[in-house]
Amino acid sequence: MTDRDVLPGHIKPSHYVVSLKDLDFKKWTYKGTVSIDAQITAPTKDIVLNTLEIKLLDAKVTTDQKNYETKKFSYDEKAQRATISFDDELPVSKKSRVVLDFEGIMNNEMAGFYRSKYKPTVEPSKSVPRDDEWHYMLSTQFESCDARRAFPCFDEPNLKATFDFEIEVPTDQVALSNMPVKSTTPTKDGWNMVSFETSPIMSTYLLAWAVGDFEYVEKYTDRKYNGNPIPVRVYTTRGLKEQGRWALEHAPKIIDYFSEIFDIDYPLPKSDLLAVHEFTHGAMENWGLVTYRTTQVLYDEKTSDPRFKNSVAYVVAHELAHQWFGNLVTMDWWDELWLNEGFATWVGWLAVDHLHPDWQVWSQFVNEGMEAAFRLDGIRSSHPIHVPVRDALDVNQIFDSISYLKGCSAIRMLANHLSVETFLKGVSNYLKANAYSNAKTKALWDALSEASGKNVDEIMHPWISKIGHPVVTIAEEPGQISIKQSRFLSSGDVKPEEDTTTWWIPLGLEGKKGEAGIAALSLEKKEDTIRGIDDDFYKLNSGATGFYRVNYPPARLAKLSQQLDRLSTEDKIAIIGSTADLAFSGNGTTAALLTFLQGFNKETHSLVWSQILDTIGSIKSVFGEDEQLKKGLDNFALKLVDQKVKEIGWDFPEGEDYLVGILRKSLIGTAVASGHPEITEEALRRFDAWAENEEANPIQPSLRASVWRAGVQKDPARAVDILKKEWFNTKSIDGKLFCLSVLGLTKDADVLQKSIIPFNFNTSPPSDAVPSADMHVLAGSLSNNVIARPMQWEYTKKNWDAIVAKIGNPIVVDRFVNVSLSRFTSEDAVADIDSFFADKDTSSFNRTLSTVKDKIRGRAAYKQRDAANLKEWLSSHGYM
Repeated sequence: MTDRDVLPGHIKPSHYVVSLKDLDFKKWTYKGTVSIDAQITAPTKDIVLNTLEIKLLDAKVTTDQKNYETKKFSYDEKAQRATISFDDELPVSKKSRVVLDFEGIMNNEMAGFYRSKYKPTVEPSKSVPRDDEWHYMLSTQFESCDARRAFPCFDEPNLKATFDFEIEVPTDQVALSNMPVKSTTPTKDGWNMVSFETSPIMSTYLLAWAVGDFEYVEKYTDRKYNGNPIPVRVYTTRGLKEQGRWALEHAPKIIDYFSEIFDIDYPLPKSDLLAVHEFTHGAMENWGLVTYRTTQVLYDEKTSDPRFKNSVAYVVAHELAHQWFGNLVTMDWWDELWLNEGFATWVGWLAVDHLHPDWQVWSQFVNEGMEAAFRLDGIRSSHPIHVPVRDALDVNQIFDSISYLKGCSAIRMLANHLSVETFLKGVSNYLKANAYSNAKTKALWDALSEASGKNVDEIMHPWISKIGHPVVTIAEEPGQISIKQSRFLSSGDVKPEEDTTTWWIPLGLEGKKGEAGIAALSLEKKEDTIRGIDDDFYKLNSGATGFYRVNYPPARLAKLSQQLDRLSTEDKIAIIGSTADLAFSGNGTTAALLTFLQGFNKETHSLVWSQILDTIGSIKSVFGEDEQLKKGLDNFALKLVDQKVKEIGWDFPEGEDYLVGILRKSLIGTAVASGHPEITEEALRRFDAWAENEEANPIQPSLRASVWRAGVQKDPARAVDILKKEWFNTKSIDGKLFCLSVLGLTKDADVLQKSIIPFNFNTSPPSDAVPSADMHVLAGSLSNNVIARPMQWEYTKKNWDAIVAKIGNPIVVDRFVNVSLSRFTSEDAVADIDSFFADKDTSSFNRTLSTVKDKIRGRAAYKQRDAANLKEWLSSHGYM
């Protein structure tokens, strides 16, 4: 255990009673008492537990022998601990009770017990806290280490306990917690004490509560649990509940589906989903009371982008998966975070695929999830899936694409290898064996080995414990291929000492003579030769179930582009992704990539188009500072999409396939961004009509960004004013995000300087300030804009302290650093970033800062290496 900085082990909590009262909606303070039943395992004069921004007032301890009392408290702010000192030694005691009186703060930093501001859509209840600009709701966010901000506790995942919770609230507001309400008792005038049933044994980070002007929509599960169906509710602030219907359609079905596939009934008597107005992540899996960012749980058929249909369904499934995997069985320590998140990501998509097979979500995962994982994992300063965490306060930075998306990719690869059915049998055994306790990765591997008869630990160990992923390079001879695995680095400069891992690689080979379908072969050494290959057609990694890149010889790649009918959707996406990454790293060229992409102009599948257009966008983001190259790449994109975008048109017929709608959005977006004359003209016509009267001329929700972009490109000053008004007044749940993403696109330096960059960072008046949880949207859009990128960085350097003060939450600072800086394309930018941060405290984002600099170095090397060749190819093919 010495590799972890943990609390002293001589006090073991078993049950908490948390009681909060005197909530002050002016000073944002409250009073609390926590009573902790605990075992004292060694004599001590000190009790050390976790607190942050909590003021301890009084401490009492009762043991079976006598009572102790003290007011001697000392605080270690950095370690977020308080030491309670007694004059007499506390004896060893099987049954003792620690009672602490304290004062806490309802902060506005989206951590601990906090307040979220919002503008009500209907008349709110009288007692709702408000100021001149906003109304407020209250809720909690305790993962990873913020239960200690709300009450003094032993805040580590393996110190599980049961919880009784009660809170005093105004009579016209609603209180929620993990469990159903047990009783409501009047206290002072206009206030009630609301008490909740006792929770199961769980980690502190899963406790949750909320207070607000809430209403709900409700459904029941089809299955019965202990003889009754379970009530499932989506709660929102008053006026928004109808937008919870889409999530509510999914949640009960998902609970039943997971109860079935895990062969364990959902363990709580209710399931609540709560929309929270200000939120750091997408959602949080508190047991029985899952909290969500509004765009991840609310959806309005009339005003929301249909893409959110998909993300709401998935986020609901991901969080409900945690009710078993994470909550019932919890990781032993934060170094196992991937186990929670990687698994919930995989099984979340499995559930969405089960409910919406027509959405083809595994193709979507290959296009979005795997590609994002590859991007972060292909840089030198990535980290292994299983990452050592000494101090729990460092864990925030690993809620990233490695823990979630590479974790999911590794699990998907394994489940595909063992068969999904066998894999789920092993998971079920793992959950049953470790229910209501903590477990490590090895316990899962053991359960899967037992279910499958294969040594899972051996095949998965390098995937989990080593940094990076392999590229499989193919050399061809008649009738055979030689394959070689090596570590892939997007900077293309792997050193021998960085290439020592030998991964188990499922080859997914099709095209072996005499074997129909996929040959069950894997590569378990550095290189091998496979004979009996069909020279006309073969492919590796069928269905893109393996987490690795494939480097085909250029002639084979050219041939595959003529055999697209023999590739699955996932194959096409993965081959485009590999080819793009290999061009980036110098193992291939951008010319070969564009030659390959030219073969796709007749492609019909939305998700393949997504990958093609993402790829062109990535090339543009590296080479776009050169006006000539940008024009050439725009012309390339226009020629590729021209026929398709005219075919698909602007209209959304009733009952159209969901994926066709997604394709229309992508194609029109690319056409406008690349300056397609007819499409841009139509977009401008729609923009002007909408600007004149948005009620009479609404824009179809998924085309807002494209139409607004046309307006911003034509007349930046006018369009920016219109979009800021829209940002302020929009009734659409996702409207603010789309406004921010388009505002950052203007190329007018004056408009950027005066009215867009400061807008993201200002704090007054509060109603005209982008909330910190959304700042990454505009920052990312600015960073993608070659003119705005350096301007935003200059502004950031001049106003760093004010920006950090506004953002507050370290997770959000980390995200801001990542999105605003990672798109530079020169070594000078790295030097500038180094020199700026040299004297700053970067402890909450140091890991991210390293990855940002690695990303920039890779982009700089790519730009330098390939710009001349790219220019030549675009010229000789008539694009410039």
